[in-house]
Amino acid sequence: MTELVTNRIHASATKLGLPHLAKTLQEFTARADTESMGYLEFLDLVLEEELAVRDERRFRTGLRLSRLPHHKTLDDYDFSFQPDLDPRKVRDLATLAFVQAKANVALLGPPGVGKTHIAVSLAVTACRAGFTVYFSTLDDLVRQLKAADAIGRLARKLRTYLRPHVLVIDEVGYQPLERAEANLVFQVISKRYEKGSTLLTSNKGFGEWGQVFGDEVLATAILDRLLHHCDVVPINGPSYRLKNRLTAIENVA
Repeated sequence: MTELVTNRIHASATKLGLPHLAKTLQEFTARADTESMGYLEFLDLVLEEELAVRDERRFRTGLRLSRLPHHKTLDDYDFSFQPDLDPRKVRDLATLAFVQAKANVALLGPPGVGKTHIAVSLAVTACRAGFTVYFSTLDDLVRQLKAADAIGRLARKLRTYLRPHVLVIDEVGYQPLERAEANLVFQVISKRYEKGSTLLTSNKGFGEWGQVFGDEVLATAILDRLLHHCDVVPINGPSYRLKNRLTAIENVA
């Protein structure tokens, strides 16, 4: 390929918004010569590489905007430490059929069993697949909505929690809510009903949600919408954090 043609392709790729092609044109052409590629093969290579780069860039941007606390995957989760948890159920969720169906997932169990890890792993998988994701603890969600309501911007702030394909609400039940606060949560769950997926973690069984939300009727209304299309995953094994602490104590001893 002559230098003139190379420069023209480089300029065109830049104008078309194909930065990876512009940057790696020489590498592509050298590979095409080495492998004696036909025109269609070369074009397929270039487009596939460009798409892969764009997907990775979109994924990284999605992760940054998601506010996930970490980016752990299911491969990092020690299922052997939770023998009562069926790995197949969790891996079925990782197919993201629940996201496509705009259904919900509830991960229930005591502190330390890995509920947040699984929730984040599913969220990362969804982000990789091109779905938008947003993470919040219940406490922070309520605090943000109360602050917005106080200055007349509740409707605008609600959109933060209504827009994403997957909303992760972590730590439901760790702090009881006042009725007005519970009503804000109801608005989120109600407006997302059959419009997006909500993935939540809780250390409380559903029978205790009346205490969590300070009102049995309101808790029932939230559960009615949440559980209509929902996979419930109980995790009742030992705590990972306690395991790590005991291991550290044993090592010191």
